[in-house]
Amino acid sequence: MSIDDSVSVRDGAEPHGFTIDKRRKWPYLVVTAIVVIAIATFVVIQRSAGTASPNETAGATLDVVYLDSNPAEKRIIEFIADKIAPDYGVRVGAVGLGDSTQINQAISDGRYAGTIFQHRHWLQQVLDANPGFREEAATGPFFHWVFGIWSDKYKTPQEIPDGATVSLLADPANNAQGIWYLAQAGLITLRPDADITALTQKDIVGNAKNLRFTLLDFGAQPRALPDLDAVVGYAESFLAAGVPEDKLIYAPKSPDEFASVLTIGSNYADTENVQNLVKAFKDPRVQTFIAEDPAVKKLALPGDPQ
Repeated sequence: MSIDDSVSVRDGAEPHGFTIDKRRKWPYLVVTAIVVIAIATFVVIQRSAGTASPNETAGATLDVVYLDSNPAEKRIIEFIADKIAPDYGVRVGAVGLGDSTQINQAISDGRYAGTIFQHRHWLQQVLDANPGFREEAATGPFFHWVFGIWSDKYKTPQEIPDGATVSLLADPANNAQGIWYLAQAGLITLRPDADITALTQKDIVGNAKNLRFTLLDFGAQPRALPDLDAVVGYAESFLAAGVPEDKLIYAPKSPDEFASVLTIGSNYADTENVQNLVKAFKDPRVQTFIAEDPAVKKLALPGDPQ
């Protein structure tokens, strides 16, 4: 029985006689409408009061995002926040997130000021998939991630045998980087005119050891290491999974095309806050810190952000 179909005894009725008293619904509808209007008005007021991004607000803390699996990125941002940013009149915070699309969207809409978790080609990959995002690189190579060939079975790339199975990262940008590393190690040969930022297996013209390739994501690579002959990937994934550093058997510095950059929201690039933020990240003391900090240099190498 609904609230509007309640049973009651009317005045003057027989004690044993019950009738259905249909209550009027309009008072409830009016109250409901008033509540809905009040809530809507509150939301509009709140949104109107909070439309300004921290990027546009004097004295606001500008949060810079790091990938939450990379402690080196966090340390770099915190160093800038403590030692560098005050010299440029900005306040900086460090925020760790794990979803790359969420990060890029938050940079685009001004919730966060920037991020250092990606290289230019990863950013372009995201922008191609999300045409509404407005984000751009604000520095040159900020730092180089430690990236290379890992093996649980062999000590050098030359020991990798004929017919070996090698993992590359599944996303196009880092797949290209992995192919470049295999070529640098002398395990494959590439077309002379191949674009290193867009390499695929079709660009391999020589594979003397008949390597077989399997594509895995970041988290799966360390788990698969014991079952594969070699894996090409980021140090942060392996060290976080407890893989010893000596399993990294080949790790030259990555090309600038695959170095971290500070990215910012394009709509906020001309704000004073963001311009000062970029200056702080380009300060030479940051590169000295990256080169010397014991925890950072396990995962990152200095770049040339100017």
